[in-house]
Amino acid sequence: MLPTVSKTRSSPSTSRPNSMFPQYLRRIVKWQQMDIEYTFWQMLHLCTAPKVVYQHTKYHKQTKNQWARDDPAFVVICSLLLAVATVAYCAAYDHSAAHAVFVVISVLLFHFLLTGIILATCCWFLTNAYLREEAPNSHVVEQRVEWLYAFDVHCNSFFPMFIMLHVIHYFLSPLLVAHGFIPELLSNLLFMVAASYYHYLNFLGYDVLPFLERTTFFLYPIGVIIVLSPILILSGFNPSRYFMNMYFSQRV
Repeated sequence: MLPTVSKTRSSPSTSRPNSMFPQYLRRIVKWQQMDIEYTFWQMLHLCTAPKVVYQHTKYHKQTKNQWARDDPAFVVICSLLLAVATVAYCAAYDHSAAHAVFVVISVLLFHFLLTGIILATCCWFLTNAYLREEAPNSHVVEQRVEWLYAFDVHCNSFFPMFIMLHVIHYFLSPLLVAHGFIPELLSNLLFMVAASYYHYLNFLGYDVLPFLERTTFFLYPIGVIIVLSPILILSGFNPSRYFMNMYFSQRV
């Protein structure tokens, strides 16, 4: 008689991420263990050819038996670039050094990390609870979305938005914060493209997982953004001026 497998035994797909998370955190302070070159390659292709990045995610699953990165280089470099961009904004639009330090810490901890953790947790719960395909039989190993992978997807989606709303926006900010219809139009269009691209990359990140279905759900926010943008433009709302006045002491 063949031996039976206990139902309480954890599958590799669920036990491995739990054991990998402490190692992931330890590698944050070890630059020599980070693949910096590959990280910059990913960042470039997320802006130009994001499907290529997620094709490599499949290779990562085949070689390391996990969807999530085991290298924290992307988060570290993204945080450093975000800090540099925020310092540049503070130099141009803030009069207080103490307030500038507060802004940099707030942007890193709340705008990037905390918001990312919340969004990743929501997507992780949603995909595992409602978007997973039903196993065809009891002999198929149950697959679940790893929380670290959900956080990876958020970071991937955040980076092009960072380029548009922190880098490009910085150089265009003298025009975008001006009064008038044209600055309002350009500012809303820039924010609309950035937010839409974020949700598109979010969709690509979950669509690549073969055990998920109805992933087009992650494209629905783009429709909401497209509908809201003309309303905001016609109402005279300028998102650039709004966020600049919210973050920095110099009023624009």
